[in-house]
Amino acid sequence: MKVTESTSLYDNLDKMSVSEILTSINNEDAKIHIAVKSQISKIEELVTRLVDRIQSGGRLFYLGAGTSGRLGILDASEIPPTFGMPHGVVIGLIAGGDTAIRRAVESAEDKIHGGWEDLQQYNINEKDTVVGIAASGGTPYVIGAMQDANKNGLLTACITCNPDSEIAKVATIAIEPIVGPEFLTGSTRMKAGTAQKLVLNMITTTLMIKLGRVKGNKMVDMQLTNKKLVERGSKMIVDELGIDFEEAQRLLLFHGSVRAVLNSIKNQLPNN
Repeated sequence: MKVTESTSLYDNLDKMSVSEILTSINNEDAKIHIAVKSQISKIEELVTRLVDRIQSGGRLFYLGAGTSGRLGILDASEIPPTFGMPHGVVIGLIAGGDTAIRRAVESAEDKIHGGWEDLQQYNINEKDTVVGIAASGGTPYVIGAMQDANKNGLLTACITCNPDSEIAKVATIAIEPIVGPEFLTGSTRMKAGTAQKLVLNMITTTLMIKLGRVKGNKMVDMQLTNKKLVERGSKMIVDELGIDFEEAQRLLLFHGSVRAVLNSIKNQLPNN
């Protein structure tokens, strides 16, 4: 039996008190970071290769169904506002299309050629990378796409929470945080989903840092889409330049990004 389908270690959940349920879920969650830590070398291999490939014009595609697909879309959608990266560099696709983001689309994940057909809409090529996300490791939509990606010379990787899965056999780089049985039997939106989200955070945050989208520890290319982000950017400029907040905000709104402000000031300095 697959680990993700194994029976919960806890019996009679419906007889537990609220405190017992919450404590038990938290105890299971404590196992996740250990499973993810065991995969750091695999994540490093993927990120290292992604840096070179994206610098050469490639893109990163996440493919998944259900919770796995939604997590990929979530991670991809946060890259432009957080790092100022153009839309279309990191792309998340889900079996069943956009409708499936909020509502399950029946049998969409069972279409073996569905993933590759969806990728064709993006004129996918050998510079691109496909990362399949599947807690069970057996989603046909994802596996079929990765098989075709391999045939066409793309780099493939996977994030799965079952050992010796079909998807891991297909992937060039297999990231396998094995988190054990879910607290609620088979509910991979829980530990497996959390592990997948942690891995996705690691991949794209590290990737963006190595692509130069971070200065020090700050998001200097973030998009100024609301008041909170304007205030955050202004504080970054205050910290970097030692000027008052009002002047920092004026410069930020004029130049459009923290990086642009800092570059402008640097260019005004002698010997630059």
